[in-house]
Amino acid sequence: MSATGIDTMIKNFNFKQWLINNNAFVVLIALCIIATFVEGTTFLSIPNIVNILHNNAIIGIIALGMTMIIISGGIDLSVGSSAAACGLVALLVMNTTGNLVLGAAAAIALGVAIGFVTGGLVAKFSIPAFIVTLGLMRVVRALSLHFANGGGIMIDRAVSGGFLRFSGTRIFDNTLPLTVVYWFGLAILMTIVCNRTSVGRHMYAVGSNERAAYLSAVNVKRVKIYIYMISGALVAFASLVEASRVGSMNSASTGTFYELSAIAAVIIGGTAISGGRGTIMGTVFGTLILGVINNLMNLMGLPSFLVGAIQGAIIVIAVLLQQLVSRKEKRF
Repeated sequence: MSATGIDTMIKNFNFKQWLINNNAFVVLIALCIIATFVEGTTFLSIPNIVNILHNNAIIGIIALGMTMIIISGGIDLSVGSSAAACGLVALLVMNTTGNLVLGAAAAIALGVAIGFVTGGLVAKFSIPAFIVTLGLMRVVRALSLHFANGGGIMIDRAVSGGFLRFSGTRIFDNTLPLTVVYWFGLAILMTIVCNRTSVGRHMYAVGSNERAAYLSAVNVKRVKIYIYMISGALVAFASLVEASRVGSMNSASTGTFYELSAIAAVIIGGTAISGGRGTIMGTVFGTLILGVINNLMNLMGLPSFLVGAIQGAIIVIAVLLQQLVSRKEKRF
């Protein structure tokens, strides 16, 4: 590129707009700087950074699907219950058959099926996504409790103990867990889906203006169903990661508040709660913001139960800022 071209780019660069489009990245960097000043080398140590990534990979994977749902103008409150159900089914099939692939396939199939039902109810019958997923959250959790008699299922190490390596393996001199590789690999894949496929393009159109998308020959119902099915597959995969990591799934506690954490990550990452705008990488940064806050509080010895209060406050602030920016844009 010539010097003239570079000068033109610099002159046309709108720092304010760049800041708005990349606010999650800027906040993440600012948080890391603050954490470094507060905790110094402890925060910046490789084991601690890896720990942040590892501990947030499951929510990070679920949040990828939640991003697509919210961009399309929907919401999903059932992801936590779905994660528990998929994990329980996976472990049952693995322990019964000794076939790890069959267990994983059963979990993915259940996740996609739940997504299909959710998307179908939302799209075909025009029921608000909030109501549908709130109902399914209760239904799926109750069925999981009944299925597991209110308890959980553990991996039978004699039959399916090899499944533990799915999340327990580390690469690069036993430093980086595969959970992080799964998260970032799926983030890249979902970025391609959102930016390079018709489903992704139609997703933004539906979220921006569903009526206009319909008049433009977009099959709105099909797009919504596909998006919930993709999200269901991601939730199921996250459940496999968690089941492999902890060696068990509990019908009562697994997945609790996962939906709130995922929604928080998506909104903090810059996705508009009203739909039509957002990015997968923004959600990745949003997930890391929550992870850094949680990690910093632990390093400082602050009560862990305050994390939920801080997440809730951040959600409200993020939505408030979105509304302020949206109103300012409409004025112009």
